[in-house]
Amino acid sequence: MSGGAVSGDAKLTMGPVLFNWPPEKWRDFYFRVADEAPIDTVCVGEVVCSKRAPFFDEHLAEVVERLENGGKEVVLSTLALIMNEREMAAVNDIAECEDYLVEANDIATSAAMKGRPHAIGPLVNVYNEGTLAYLASMGAKRICLPVELPAGSLGVLAKAQAVELEVQVFGRMQLALSARCYHARSRGLAKDNCQYVCQEDADGMDIETLDDTPFLAVNGTQTLSNAYCNLIHELDALMEMGIRRFRISPHDMDMVATAITFRDVLDGRQDAAWAEGVLAGLSGGAGFCNGFFHGLEGDAFISPQDTAARGVL
Repeated sequence: MSGGAVSGDAKLTMGPVLFNWPPEKWRDFYFRVADEAPIDTVCVGEVVCSKRAPFFDEHLAEVVERLENGGKEVVLSTLALIMNEREMAAVNDIAECEDYLVEANDIATSAAMKGRPHAIGPLVNVYNEGTLAYLASMGAKRICLPVELPAGSLGVLAKAQAVELEVQVFGRMQLALSARCYHARSRGLAKDNCQYVCQEDADGMDIETLDDTPFLAVNGTQTLSNAYCNLIHELDALMEMGIRRFRISPHDMDMVATAITFRDVLDGRQDAAWAEGVLAGLSGGAGFCNGFFHGLEGDAFISPQDTAARGVL
């Protein structure tokens, strides 16, 4: 797709910070998003590891207030893997909040909010219309779809019009979570005594294959793609399907400039070719991928020229 003028009703979401950033950096990131980013919705909360949450709890109230003062909708994101009663209690406390929309990243959290409006995060498997209808009947009003869905599946789900749909269009893709912490094991540590080594990798720890090819990234207990999902060229196609919400996942880069770049394309001020170059510079040359969207391996990047040659979209 060329990425020309699209539509003024498209909305941008800043996903939750997935990485273990220092509390002050975490706070200041959201402050800047509140004041400068053309973002409609901002997700706040710990998704990956409950051990991190106490470090930024002291800043949470002021972050939420600053975001609201900046005209942003605030969504509270919850843990994606609940391992014990303490974590379940913490998730239930968030689920009981009626002042903000809560994003469930685990089906148990959605069950806890049955009958009340809530959102569903991209780590919940939503692959067909039946699941979409079921979650809507539980009270889900917005669903961020899994990153691995191809364009055909996205189109089918969009036609169902059961709930408001969102698609991640930028950032490393969340692929899996484990009860074990590979980040700790890589340093010869146990999960219970991890010494928070994940804080050493602001965008996750790069993982390579045996032939030194970048492949995945590790973020504590989480496995991510090594390449950054970048659907800047696919925005037109997503809009044509009827999808109006687009998620950007935070990284240790200028996320305000990243949001401005997507907003400029969505509003027709710039084209996708220009934006791809800008995003490449902002991300420090990180590899991009969009293979899942095109029904291929996830780490592939299909250019508009490749798309035209294949005769799709």
